[in-house]
Amino acid sequence: MITLKDITLQWGERELYKGITGTINTRDRIGLVGSNGSGKTTLLKILNGGTFYDGGELAQASYVTVGYLPQDGIECRGENLYKEVESAFESVLSVRAKIEAAQRDLETLDPSSEAYMETLELLGEWDHRLEELDEDKLESKIEKVLLGLGFTMEDMQRDTGEFSGGWQMRIALAKLLLREPSLLLLDEPTNHLDLPSQRWLERYLQNYEGSLVIISHDQAFLDTLCNRTFELSLGKLTIYEGNYSFFEEEKAQRKALTEKAHANQQRMLSQQQRFIDRFRYKSSKAKQVQSRIKQLDKIERIELEDEESEIGFSFPPPPRSGQSVMELENVEQTFDDLTVFRNLDLRLERGDRVGIVGVNGAGKSTLLRILGNITPFTSGTRKVGHNVVISYFAQHQAEELDPKASALEVIEEAAPGQLKMNPRSILGSFLFRGDDVFKKVSVLSGGEKNRLALAKMLLQPCNCLLLDEPTNHLDMRSKRVLQKALQEYTGTYVIVSHDRSFLDPLVSKVWEVSPDGLRVFPGNVSEYLDRVEQEVNETTLSQHRPQASSNTVKEKPEGVSNPKEQRRLRAEARKALSPLKQKIKKHEEEIASLEKRHEELKAAMMDPSFFKQGETSREGMIEYEKTKARLEKTLATWEACSEELSKLESQLE
Repeated sequence: MITLKDITLQWGERELYKGITGTINTRDRIGLVGSNGSGKTTLLKILNGGTFYDGGELAQASYVTVGYLPQDGIECRGENLYKEVESAFESVLSVRAKIEAAQRDLETLDPSSEAYMETLELLGEWDHRLEELDEDKLESKIEKVLLGLGFTMEDMQRDTGEFSGGWQMRIALAKLLLREPSLLLLDEPTNHLDLPSQRWLERYLQNYEGSLVIISHDQAFLDTLCNRTFELSLGKLTIYEGNYSFFEEEKAQRKALTEKAHANQQRMLSQQQRFIDRFRYKSSKAKQVQSRIKQLDKIERIELEDEESEIGFSFPPPPRSGQSVMELENVEQTFDDLTVFRNLDLRLERGDRVGIVGVNGAGKSTLLRILGNITPFTSGTRKVGHNVVISYFAQHQAEELDPKASALEVIEEAAPGQLKMNPRSILGSFLFRGDDVFKKVSVLSGGEKNRLALAKMLLQPCNCLLLDEPTNHLDMRSKRVLQKALQEYTGTYVIVSHDRSFLDPLVSKVWEVSPDGLRVFPGNVSEYLDRVEQEVNETTLSQHRPQASSNTVKEKPEGVSNPKEQRRLRAEARKALSPLKQKIKKHEEEIASLEKRHEELKAAMMDPSFFKQGETSREGMIEYEKTKARLEKTLATWEACSEELSKLESQLE
């Protein structure tokens, strides 16, 4: 579908790409990984055609369409939410505009004229085209995606300019998903999504017909979706045929082999160099020396990735608290006309590891601020247990750092005297490397300030940690350092986060915050999501359970023994059987026809020449998707009818 061959890119003195090569195939799910600054986002921009490269070749099939979601910087305004997202259906809107123009022309044309008849003929063609584009399903598609990404029906008519940056990114993502490009490029798509929206996006992308290239620091997201991993490192692109977990294991094995090969090569080079140094000035050996010098020049040196050694970090030993760390009783929190909590009761005990989850705006951060005594609540009581020492972290704490101090000075001042760890090692854990530790706070980026504030807070001795999105702006390695430190921490903590892979090994209890109040679930976040999904499925099943139709008889009530009534019920059942069997037979014939066509199209798409046919390829792919959707719908209807038939036959028995 898309091939990269020997792509090179130079940024000043730095060689970002040293001839990277790779192929993106149809239905690929690729996780693009690498350290900060390795060129991940730049590669997405090259694939999207938005950035030039110095050398090499990018070959793209003619039928391929590309959609790109950047990390930030997208803003739209002037249209309501529904209209803005509807603009993704450019082909439908174009045909609609043609139909409207033609209808206006008909009002002025002479009905007996040739132009009138031509316009009528065009109208018929365009109406047929709208049917092919499933215009009647447009509204349901838009609502499905917007609701899945966390919007409400009330949001549909709101001006897009009213939405904040995170919601703007959701709007852009919705338009991309509905446009359905052949290749979807997503740069940190989960950054602005809460857990329910992340879960929905995972499910949606699992069934996406096109290819995906995803940059993400959420390991669970990559593991669920990706079947290949592209790693950018030292200007090279290395390809792994598996998800992120497979990549980590495979990389460790390859690294061990590379280190062994590097050591062997170094020994060989050292031997050759000793020979050259020893006999360089002996005329009898001059020919051999020159030969070996030429050999050394031709040898391609094995490079080792310049990785820092894994840094361990641990919290200062926490003082022991009482069994009850904190209690909230009958707490109410209101902001003007908005009630966030009412009659809220909860208890936090020593050793609790709690994750707070819920949709954006439900009150997760508000609850954490109440626990930390940061935000006064409207009514109720907050009881703090014996010897409880609280440490609270949120993004705004970066604003409290001394702008004149260096990063190293901030950590040295915050570190307790008994801490044995080197302050520079602590900063290294949070991505401050080399001379970065001497940067003044005033020149740090927003992300760097947040990381520094987190490092400072974690150095304070406490027995109750309250963390609001602590993994924002951390790469995989830094998250592992923080995760390991929390696993070894013997105090109590409550964490607000959307990162499942970070939370799952840490929490044993989940607090779900919603407009209906607070619910407590035992277990980690993945177990909580499974439980919620089960609840949704059970509710949906009960709401959509097939009702008895006019052709269906009610099941015999328990205890009915009247022979006359039983004969009547059996007669009604026999009467309903015939049309139901005919209906099932019709569905079975349609299923057989659809399955045959589905296999024909699938076989055609397996032929590499299929995708070289331009518009024919595109029409074939569209027909394949429609046939697949229609087959699934017909199968579902057939199953429902078959279940109804079984019930009727059991009544007759």
